[in-house]
Amino acid sequence: MFKRKELAEIPNVKPIAAETKKQRAKEEKQRSKQLRRSAKQSEMNAAQSARSIKKCRAPEKAADCLQYERRYESGICEVEPGLFSMTMAFTDVNFQLARQEEQKSLFTQYSEFLNYFDPDTHLQISLVTRRVDEAEFRRDTFLPLRGDNRDRYSEEMNRVISEKALQGQNGLIREKYITISLHEDDYRKAQVRLLKRAEDIQNLFKRMGSTVRRLSGIERLNLLHGITRPEEVMGFSYDWLLAEDSLTTKDFIAPSGYNWKPEHDDSRAVYNDRYQFGEYYGKVLYLRDIAPQMKDNLLSLLSDLDFDNAISIHVDAVEQREAVEQVQKQLAYMQKEKGDGMVNAVRMNLPAYMGVRYELTNQIEDAEELLDNLHNYNQKIFKVCILIHTYGRNNAELDERVQQICNTVQQQTCRFSPIPFEQCAAMNSVLPLGKKWLALERTLLTVNTAIYVPFTTQELFQPGGLYEGTNARSKNLIMVNRKLLPAPAGMVLGMTGFGKSFAVMQMMAGIMLRWPEDDLVIIDPENEYARLVEAFGGEVIEISASSKSHINPMDISEDYGDEGNPIQLKSQFLRDFCQLVLNSKELSAQECSLVDRAALITYQKYLLHPEREQMPSLHDFYNNLSLQGPQAKALTMALSMYVDGTMDLFAHQTNVDLQNHCICFNTVKLGKSMQSIGMMTVLDQIWNRITRNRVLGRRTWIFTDEFQLLLGNSACTNYYFELSSRARKWGAILTSITYMFALC
Repeated sequence: MFKRKELAEIPNVKPIAAETKKQRAKEEKQRSKQLRRSAKQSEMNAAQSARSIKKCRAPEKAADCLQYERRYESGICEVEPGLFSMTMAFTDVNFQLARQEEQKSLFTQYSEFLNYFDPDTHLQISLVTRRVDEAEFRRDTFLPLRGDNRDRYSEEMNRVISEKALQGQNGLIREKYITISLHEDDYRKAQVRLLKRAEDIQNLFKRMGSTVRRLSGIERLNLLHGITRPEEVMGFSYDWLLAEDSLTTKDFIAPSGYNWKPEHDDSRAVYNDRYQFGEYYGKVLYLRDIAPQMKDNLLSLLSDLDFDNAISIHVDAVEQREAVEQVQKQLAYMQKEKGDGMVNAVRMNLPAYMGVRYELTNQIEDAEELLDNLHNYNQKIFKVCILIHTYGRNNAELDERVQQICNTVQQQTCRFSPIPFEQCAAMNSVLPLGKKWLALERTLLTVNTAIYVPFTTQELFQPGGLYEGTNARSKNLIMVNRKLLPAPAGMVLGMTGFGKSFAVMQMMAGIMLRWPEDDLVIIDPENEYARLVEAFGGEVIEISASSKSHINPMDISEDYGDEGNPIQLKSQFLRDFCQLVLNSKELSAQECSLVDRAALITYQKYLLHPEREQMPSLHDFYNNLSLQGPQAKALTMALSMYVDGTMDLFAHQTNVDLQNHCICFNTVKLGKSMQSIGMMTVLDQIWNRITRNRVLGRRTWIFTDEFQLLLGNSACTNYYFELSSRARKWGAILTSITYMFALC
């Protein structure tokens, strides 16, 4: 049957008016022949057209080279019919910097992780190194310039950051992923099993100090996009697939095209061990030769390379019973060969040992050791394939990077080899899809597989944070944004004269330059930070008997208390204050009641009219305490010296500017007798500042130098730690500074 279109294209044959029967038959025969010829030609044209479409589509459709079926928004990928995979990101741990005992513990735990996998689950470890955009790196690390007089300080600190960045491998992001895949009938069943595996992996890695997080569909696509289309930003939404039926996720991550046989730069010959994708030339190598005695830093050395690369480690467990039977069978063959050789040697009147090859003896010993490991030492057999991928803008750059890779592994007496004619399969095997399309693998025990431990050193780089130094191993910048930490409090420890104050001043300057809207409060017992505070326009408050600057320990605000009762918390402060005055370890229950009653009376008038002029002073508290009868005599006698005596420093109303964003309480001239009381009063003022800033939605940074001075008095110590616990919830960040042996 012919289509109407095809029939319409057959030429018409004009009838002949007068014709004989013979002529009509001849004409009918010619017409039939012409019909068959036209139909055949139509079929040939249609077939040729189909072949042409198919032939033209292959090179244009680079997406067809990516070997997976579909990707779900949940993050699960159907690699091929019945094979599903899931990818998880995991954080690094300080393996290379750890002590030997800690390294052994991590190695054992990683071996247990490998032994977790059975033959029905494929494991793929991916280590991806990529370079970030320079503008993005500067935005994440450099202090902003705001067009004010502080820009000169920002520029100087940015210069220091830039110099330090050149010493390490900054601008490189190292990401680590786990991809697991398994066979299942449908998506739902696969999802249940994969989620269970993911939960188990999270628990196993938690024991090693690493955090595991499942990737969503968008995140997995972005991971692939970084390898297939480097230095580009992916734009994709799953909603876009609904608008166009012909589109798939591959269309958004595939390069402009693949050329699996690119031409040489200087000849018409073609390469068979690399490929061209978009504007780049890529190459995949596999680890072929492995040293008998491997070290655990091979992956660490490869991760230190200063260019984009992706390492994939494919691991497949062999069924234990099958592995044992295979080893036993090989051992039996080798022992039979040994026996036959010994018999032949005796027949020839030679010593029996001369009939056994030296290599055979070693092979038998290795097989016996392997069998012993399988039986008695919790060892499994794995099929392992290690691949590495890199690229360059041209063949010369690619060759240079490949040479660096080969030189690096030679330090371990290992060797990477090219994969000719199979770069497409190799490229897909590098991608974190959960399948290996290459018949390349090595048979290794658990202990030999675990030597490729994926941990190196933990980097601390939080974009938009403060420069805190460099990593001891990688020399990379340490950028910390303590605002993002769940427990932002910190402590600076160090030997005397080793630069604690300099490091702290650098930190303070960074805070004022990065977050000028935040408040910075410093307790400075050694007069080390006054010049810095003045340079940034801050307020230096000298607290001493001869100073004209005063702060009132009775200052209070409506937000002073935790739960809307400011007097309750203020009464606690006054009890601690009186305890310091009495130089007593603890007030009696009666004394606590007297202080509490006097506090209520003292603040009664102020609470009715909460104005600054109505703020009570230490005089008011003293007078109200005196009215409590003879039971309060001991308290009033001890307190009188601080009210009307020579130590009336804190018996005045506050007369300094406490509204400045940066305040330094200089207590260097505060005598030992007033040290504890002065510190207590300053801490109470800081709490007032914290409560006020909480209402304003402003962060408060508190630095306490010579922290060991607070530890000399139990009342000060207790008050500080209570303030610390409350401050975290109220948006304050505390930093304590002391010398290393002060806490011993």
